[in-house]
Amino acid sequence: MGHRKKKAPRRGSLMYYPRVRARRITGRIRTWPKVTGPPRLLGFAGYKVGTTHVVLIENRPKSPLYGKEVIREVTIVEVPPIFVYGIRAYIKTVKGLKTFTEVLHTSLPKYAERTVSIPKKTDFSENIRKIEENLDKINEIRILALTQPHKSGLRKKTPEVLEIAIGGDNIKAIYEYAKSLLGKEVRAKEFFSEGLLVDVTAVTKGKGFAGVVKRFGVKILPKWHKHRKGHRVVGAISTGHPTMLFTVPRPGKMGFHQRTEYNKLILKVGENPSEINVAGGYLHYGLVRGDYVVIAGTIPGPPKRLIRFRLAIRAKEKQLQPPKITAISLSSKQGV
Repeated sequence: MGHRKKKAPRRGSLMYYPRVRARRITGRIRTWPKVTGPPRLLGFAGYKVGTTHVVLIENRPKSPLYGKEVIREVTIVEVPPIFVYGIRAYIKTVKGLKTFTEVLHTSLPKYAERTVSIPKKTDFSENIRKIEENLDKINEIRILALTQPHKSGLRKKTPEVLEIAIGGDNIKAIYEYAKSLLGKEVRAKEFFSEGLLVDVTAVTKGKGFAGVVKRFGVKILPKWHKHRKGHRVVGAISTGHPTMLFTVPRPGKMGFHQRTEYNKLILKVGENPSEINVAGGYLHYGLVRGDYVVIAGTIPGPPKRLIRFRLAIRAKEKQLQPPKITAISLSSKQGV
Protein backbone atom coordinates (compact mmCIF):
# COMPACT_ATOMS: atom_id res chain seq x y z
CA MET A 1 0.00 0.00 0.00
CA GLY A 2 2.71 2.48 -0.96
CA HIS A 3 4.26 4.40 1.93
CA ARG A 4 2.21 2.75 4.68
CA LYS A 5 4.14 1.12 7.50
CA LYS A 6 1.63 -1.67 7.97
CA LYS A 7 -0.69 -3.64 5.73
CA ALA A 8 -4.26 -2.62 4.99
CA PRO A 9 -7.10 -4.50 3.33
CA ARG A 10 -7.73 -3.94 -0.36
CA ARG A 11 -10.53 -1.64 -1.44
CA GLY A 12 -13.57 -3.01 -3.21
CA SER A 13 -14.57 -6.64 -3.67
CA LEU A 14 -13.18 -8.94 -6.34
CA MET A 15 -16.53 -10.72 -6.20
CA TYR A 16 -17.87 -8.12 -8.63
CA TYR A 17 -14.74 -7.68 -10.74
CA PRO A 18 -14.62 -6.28 -13.38
CA ARG A 19 -16.98 -3.39 -12.60
CA VAL A 20 -18.31 -2.89 -16.09
CA ARG A 21 -21.67 -1.70 -17.33
CA ALA A 22 -24.15 -4.37 -18.41
CA ARG A 23 -24.28 -5.14 -22.14
CA ARG A 24 -28.07 -5.17 -22.21
CA ILE A 25 -30.70 -3.69 -19.95
CA THR A 26 -32.77 -6.89 -19.84
CA GLY A 27 -30.24 -9.01 -17.95
CA ARG A 28 -29.13 -12.52 -18.81
CA ILE A 29 -29.60 -15.89 -17.08
CA ARG A 30 -26.69 -18.22 -17.80
CA THR A 31 -27.59 -21.20 -15.60
CA TRP A 32 -30.90 -22.96 -14.98
CA PRO A 33 -31.64 -25.35 -12.08
CA LYS A 34 -32.10 -29.08 -12.62
CA VAL A 35 -35.72 -30.02 -11.92
CA THR A 36 -37.27 -33.48 -11.93
CA GLY A 37 -40.89 -34.47 -12.21
CA PRO A 38 -43.54 -33.09 -14.57
CA PRO A 39 -42.54 -30.29 -16.96
CA ARG A 40 -42.69 -26.72 -15.67
CA LEU A 41 -41.37 -23.30 -16.61
CA LEU A 42 -38.17 -22.32 -14.80
CA GLY A 43 -38.41 -18.58 -15.31
CA PHE A 44 -40.58 -15.53 -15.82
CA ALA A 45 -40.24 -11.75 -16.12
CA GLY A 46 -41.90 -8.58 -14.87
CA TYR A 47 -41.41 -4.87 -14.26
CA LYS A 48 -40.37 -3.38 -10.94
CA VAL A 49 -43.05 -1.10 -9.49
CA GLY A 50 -41.53 0.02 -6.20
CA THR A 51 -41.29 -0.80 -2.52
CA THR A 52 -43.73 -0.56 0.37
CA HIS A 53 -44.17 -2.35 3.69
CA VAL A 54 -46.56 -4.97 4.96
CA VAL A 55 -47.68 -6.20 8.35
CA LEU A 56 -47.38 -9.96 8.64
CA ILE A 57 -47.38 -12.64 11.29
CA GLU A 58 -43.90 -14.03 11.90
CA ASN A 59 -43.92 -17.79 11.20
CA ARG A 60 -40.29 -18.70 11.87
CA PRO A 61 -40.28 -20.85 15.04
CA LYS A 62 -36.78 -19.73 16.11
CA SER A 63 -37.60 -16.05 15.85
CA PRO A 64 -38.15 -14.19 19.15
CA LEU A 65 -41.17 -12.55 17.49
CA TYR A 66 -42.76 -15.87 16.50
CA GLY A 67 -46.53 -15.56 16.24
CA LYS A 68 -46.49 -11.76 16.53
CA GLU A 69 -47.17 -9.07 13.96
CA VAL A 70 -44.04 -7.55 12.42
CA ILE A 71 -43.40 -4.97 9.71
CA ARG A 72 -41.38 -6.03 6.68
CA GLU A 73 -40.22 -4.14 3.61
CA VAL A 74 -41.44 -5.67 0.35
CA THR A 75 -41.07 -5.04 -3.37
CA ILE A 76 -43.96 -5.09 -5.83
CA VAL A 77 -43.33 -6.37 -9.37
CA GLU A 78 -45.96 -6.25 -12.10
CA VAL A 79 -45.93 -9.46 -14.13
CA PRO A 80 -48.08 -9.19 -17.27
CA PRO A 81 -48.55 -12.41 -19.30
CA ILE A 82 -45.78 -13.47 -21.66
CA PHE A 83 -46.45 -14.63 -25.22
CA VAL A 84 -44.68 -17.83 -26.37
CA TYR A 85 -43.68 -17.45 -30.02
CA GLY A 86 -41.10 -20.21 -30.46
CA ILE A 87 -39.46 -23.43 -29.32
CA ARG A 88 -35.71 -23.94 -29.44
CA ALA A 89 -34.04 -27.36 -29.17
CA TYR A 90 -30.44 -27.90 -28.05
CA ILE A 91 -28.06 -30.82 -28.42
CA LYS A 92 -25.02 -31.44 -26.23
CA THR A 93 -21.55 -31.16 -27.80
CA VAL A 94 -18.01 -31.17 -26.43
CA LYS A 95 -18.15 -27.36 -26.50
CA GLY A 96 -21.47 -27.14 -24.67
CA LEU A 97 -25.05 -26.79 -25.85
CA LYS A 98 -25.59 -26.08 -29.52
CA THR A 99 -28.84 -25.06 -31.22
CA PHE A 100 -30.32 -27.99 -33.13
CA THR A 101 -33.33 -26.22 -34.61
CA GLU A 102 -36.15 -23.91 -33.60
CA VAL A 103 -39.85 -23.66 -34.37
CA LEU A 104 -41.39 -20.17 -34.68
CA HIS A 105 -45.10 -19.45 -34.53
CA THR A 106 -46.15 -18.09 -37.91
CA SER A 107 -48.89 -15.68 -36.77
CA LEU A 108 -47.51 -13.17 -34.27
CA PRO A 109 -49.30 -10.25 -32.59
CA LYS A 110 -48.83 -6.86 -34.22
CA TYR A 111 -46.66 -5.52 -31.39
CA ALA A 112 -44.16 -8.38 -31.96
CA GLU A 113 -43.07 -6.74 -35.23
CA ARG A 114 -41.20 -4.16 -33.17
CA THR A 115 -38.72 -6.82 -32.03
CA VAL A 116 -39.15 -10.12 -33.91
CA SER A 117 -39.30 -10.88 -37.62
CA ILE A 118 -40.18 -14.34 -38.92
CA PRO A 119 -38.09 -15.51 -41.94
CA LYS A 120 -40.21 -15.86 -45.08
CA LYS A 121 -38.84 -19.33 -45.85
CA THR A 122 -39.66 -20.78 -42.43
CA ASP A 123 -41.30 -24.21 -42.73
CA PHE A 124 -43.28 -24.74 -39.53
CA SER A 125 -44.30 -28.36 -40.13
CA GLU A 126 -40.81 -29.36 -41.31
CA ASN A 127 -39.16 -28.01 -38.14
CA ILE A 128 -41.76 -29.74 -35.95
CA ARG A 129 -41.09 -33.03 -37.73
CA LYS A 130 -37.31 -32.55 -37.35
CA ILE A 131 -37.61 -32.17 -33.58
CA GLU A 132 -39.99 -35.10 -33.15
CA GLU A 133 -37.73 -37.44 -35.14
CA ASN A 134 -34.63 -36.51 -33.12
CA LEU A 135 -35.96 -36.34 -29.57
CA ASP A 136 -33.44 -39.00 -28.51
CA LYS A 137 -30.56 -36.68 -29.54
CA ILE A 138 -32.00 -33.47 -28.05
CA ASN A 139 -30.65 -32.59 -24.61
CA GLU A 140 -32.71 -29.51 -23.72
CA ILE A 141 -35.78 -27.63 -24.94
CA ARG A 142 -36.51 -23.97 -24.18
CA ILE A 143 -39.27 -21.58 -25.16
CA LEU A 144 -38.86 -18.18 -26.81
CA ALA A 145 -41.19 -15.61 -25.30
CA LEU A 146 -42.12 -11.95 -25.59
CA THR A 147 -43.04 -9.68 -22.72
CA GLN A 148 -46.20 -7.59 -23.07
CA PRO A 149 -45.48 -4.21 -21.49
CA HIS A 150 -48.59 -2.67 -23.06
CA LYS A 151 -50.63 -4.75 -20.60
CA SER A 152 -48.82 -3.20 -17.63
CA GLY A 153 -48.76 0.29 -16.16
CA LEU A 154 -45.85 1.30 -18.41
CA ARG A 155 -46.11 3.67 -21.36
CA LYS A 156 -44.24 1.20 -23.48
CA LYS A 157 -45.05 -0.95 -26.50
CA THR A 158 -41.77 -2.61 -27.49
CA PRO A 159 -41.52 -6.11 -25.98
CA GLU A 160 -38.38 -7.83 -24.73
CA VAL A 161 -37.32 -11.24 -26.03
CA LEU A 162 -36.73 -13.97 -23.45
CA GLU A 163 -35.43 -17.52 -23.57
CA ILE A 164 -36.82 -19.63 -20.73
CA ALA A 165 -35.83 -23.18 -19.89
CA ILE A 166 -38.32 -25.93 -19.08
CA GLY A 167 -37.63 -28.32 -16.21
CA GLY A 168 -38.43 -32.02 -16.12
CA ASP A 169 -36.85 -35.44 -16.51
CA ASN A 170 -38.64 -36.67 -19.66
CA ILE A 171 -37.64 -34.91 -22.87
CA LYS A 172 -40.76 -36.07 -24.71
CA ALA A 173 -43.05 -34.67 -22.00
CA ILE A 174 -41.06 -31.43 -22.02
CA TYR A 175 -41.51 -31.14 -25.78
CA GLU A 176 -45.26 -31.76 -25.58
CA TYR A 177 -45.54 -29.16 -22.83
CA ALA A 178 -43.59 -26.60 -24.88
CA LYS A 179 -45.70 -27.39 -27.95
CA SER A 180 -48.88 -26.81 -25.95
CA LEU A 181 -47.67 -23.32 -25.00
CA LEU A 182 -46.70 -22.28 -28.54
CA GLY A 183 -48.73 -19.29 -29.72
CA LYS A 184 -50.37 -18.80 -26.31
CA GLU A 185 -50.07 -16.49 -23.34
CA VAL A 186 -48.62 -17.71 -20.05
CA ARG A 187 -49.83 -15.93 -16.92
CA ALA A 188 -47.83 -15.40 -13.76
CA LYS A 189 -49.85 -17.88 -11.70
CA GLU A 190 -48.48 -20.72 -13.86
CA PHE A 191 -44.99 -20.01 -12.51
CA PHE A 192 -45.39 -18.16 -9.20
CA SER A 193 -46.98 -19.45 -6.03
CA GLU A 194 -47.03 -18.04 -2.52
CA GLY A 195 -44.03 -19.35 -0.58
CA LEU A 196 -41.95 -20.02 -3.71
CA LEU A 197 -38.22 -19.19 -3.56
CA VAL A 198 -36.85 -17.51 -6.69
CA ASP A 199 -33.63 -15.91 -7.85
CA VAL A 200 -33.95 -12.34 -9.13
CA THR A 201 -31.73 -11.00 -11.94
CA ALA A 202 -31.76 -7.33 -12.92
CA VAL A 203 -29.53 -4.45 -13.95
CA THR A 204 -28.90 -2.04 -11.08
CA LYS A 205 -29.54 1.69 -11.10
CA GLY A 206 -26.90 3.66 -13.01
CA LYS A 207 -25.14 6.31 -10.90
CA GLY A 208 -22.91 7.94 -13.52
CA PHE A 209 -19.30 9.01 -12.95
CA ALA A 210 -18.15 8.59 -9.35
CA GLY A 211 -14.93 9.10 -7.43
CA VAL A 212 -13.00 6.57 -5.41
CA VAL A 213 -14.69 7.42 -2.09
CA LYS A 214 -18.17 6.57 -3.36
CA ARG A 215 -17.08 3.85 -5.78
CA PHE A 216 -14.65 1.89 -3.56
CA GLY A 217 -15.10 3.27 -0.04
CA VAL A 218 -11.65 4.87 0.19
CA LYS A 219 -11.08 6.67 3.50
CA ILE A 220 -11.25 10.47 3.39
CA LEU A 221 -8.01 12.09 4.60
CA PRO A 222 -8.15 14.58 7.49
CA LYS A 223 -8.92 18.06 6.20
CA TRP A 224 -6.51 19.83 8.55
CA HIS A 225 -3.34 18.16 7.26
CA LYS A 226 -2.08 15.71 4.62
CA HIS A 227 -4.46 17.04 1.98
CA ARG A 228 -2.24 19.26 -0.13
CA LYS A 229 -3.08 17.16 -3.20
CA GLY A 230 -6.65 16.34 -2.22
CA HIS A 231 -8.36 14.50 0.61
CA ARG A 232 -10.85 12.38 -1.44
CA VAL A 233 -8.09 10.63 -3.40
CA VAL A 234 -5.91 7.52 -3.21
CA GLY A 235 -2.58 8.31 -1.59
CA ALA A 236 -0.44 5.94 -3.67
CA ILE A 237 -1.55 4.48 -7.00
CA SER A 238 1.12 1.78 -7.36
CA THR A 239 3.89 1.56 -9.92
CA GLY A 240 3.32 2.71 -13.48
CA HIS A 241 5.64 0.24 -15.22
CA PRO A 242 5.00 -2.17 -16.82
CA THR A 243 1.40 -1.33 -15.87
CA MET A 244 -0.63 -0.04 -12.96
CA LEU A 245 -2.07 -2.68 -10.63
CA PHE A 246 -5.72 -3.45 -11.35
CA THR A 247 -6.47 -3.47 -7.61
CA VAL A 248 -5.90 0.27 -7.28
CA PRO A 249 -9.20 2.18 -6.89
CA ARG A 250 -9.79 4.59 -9.74
CA PRO A 251 -12.72 6.90 -10.51
CA GLY A 252 -15.15 5.87 -13.23
CA LYS A 253 -18.73 4.97 -14.06
CA MET A 254 -20.67 3.37 -11.25
CA GLY A 255 -23.83 1.30 -11.34
CA PHE A 256 -25.78 -0.28 -14.22
CA HIS A 257 -24.33 -3.68 -13.34
CA GLN A 258 -26.14 -6.99 -13.72
CA ARG A 259 -26.75 -8.54 -10.32
CA THR A 260 -28.51 -11.70 -9.11
CA GLU A 261 -30.04 -12.03 -5.65
CA TYR A 262 -30.75 -15.56 -4.47
CA ASN A 263 -33.65 -17.11 -2.54
CA LYS A 264 -36.17 -14.28 -2.57
CA LEU A 265 -39.51 -15.28 -1.01
CA ILE A 266 -42.78 -14.73 -2.88
CA LEU A 267 -45.27 -13.46 -0.28
CA LYS A 268 -48.29 -12.84 -2.49
CA VAL A 269 -49.43 -13.50 -6.05
CA GLY A 270 -52.30 -11.21 -6.98
CA GLU A 271 -54.62 -10.54 -9.90
CA ASN A 272 -56.54 -7.57 -8.48
CA PRO A 273 -54.40 -4.39 -8.69
CA SER A 274 -56.79 -2.43 -6.42
CA GLU A 275 -55.38 -4.41 -3.48
CA ILE A 276 -51.98 -2.72 -3.76
CA ASN A 277 -52.44 0.46 -5.83
CA VAL A 278 -51.75 3.67 -3.94
CA ALA A 279 -53.57 6.95 -4.49
CA GLY A 280 -52.03 8.63 -7.53
CA GLY A 281 -49.88 5.63 -8.42
CA TYR A 282 -46.43 4.54 -7.36
CA LEU A 283 -43.58 7.02 -7.58
CA HIS A 284 -41.81 6.88 -10.98
CA TYR A 285 -44.10 4.07 -12.12
CA GLY A 286 -47.81 4.81 -11.92
CA LEU A 287 -50.69 2.41 -11.40
CA VAL A 288 -50.46 -1.38 -11.54
CA ARG A 289 -52.93 -2.63 -14.17
CA GLY A 290 -52.50 -6.40 -14.18
CA ASP A 291 -51.03 -9.39 -12.33
CA TYR A 292 -48.42 -8.68 -9.68
CA VAL A 293 -46.23 -10.40 -7.10
CA VAL A 294 -45.08 -9.18 -3.70
CA ILE A 295 -41.49 -10.15 -2.84
CA ALA A 296 -39.92 -10.01 0.62
CA GLY A 297 -37.10 -7.48 0.83
CA THR A 298 -35.64 -5.39 -1.95
CA ILE A 299 -34.35 -6.27 -5.42
CA PRO A 300 -31.90 -4.57 -7.81
CA GLY A 301 -32.86 -1.89 -10.29
CA PRO A 302 -34.96 1.29 -10.41
CA PRO A 303 -38.73 1.38 -11.09
CA LYS A 304 -39.79 0.23 -14.60
CA ARG A 305 -36.67 -1.98 -14.90
CA LEU A 306 -37.23 -5.46 -16.35
CA ILE A 307 -36.85 -8.10 -13.64
CA ARG A 308 -36.07 -11.69 -14.59
CA PHE A 309 -37.04 -14.54 -12.27
CA ARG A 310 -35.60 -18.03 -12.06
CA LEU A 311 -36.55 -20.96 -9.86
CA ALA A 312 -34.14 -20.91 -6.91
CA ILE A 313 -30.93 -22.74 -7.82
CA ARG A 314 -29.25 -22.79 -4.37
CA ALA A 315 -32.22 -23.30 -2.03
CA LYS A 316 -32.51 -26.57 -0.09
CA GLU A 317 -36.30 -26.24 -0.23
CA LYS A 318 -37.97 -24.69 -3.27
CA GLN A 319 -41.26 -24.04 -1.47
CA LEU A 320 -41.80 -22.60 2.02
CA GLN A 321 -44.86 -21.84 4.12
CA PRO A 322 -45.39 -18.09 3.56
CA PRO A 323 -46.27 -15.85 6.51
CA LYS A 324 -49.81 -14.48 6.67
CA ILE A 325 -50.09 -10.85 5.52
CA THR A 326 -52.54 -8.86 7.64
CA ALA A 327 -52.09 -5.42 6.03
CA ILE A 328 -50.35 -3.74 3.08
CA SER A 329 -49.36 -0.09 3.31
CA LEU A 330 -51.12 1.98 0.63
CA SER A 331 -49.59 5.31 1.60
CA SER A 332 -48.85 7.59 -1.35
CA LYS A 333 -45.40 8.36 0.11
CA GLN A 334 -43.64 5.19 -0.99
CA GLY A 335 -39.92 4.49 -1.08
CA VAL A 336 -38.27 3.19 -4.24
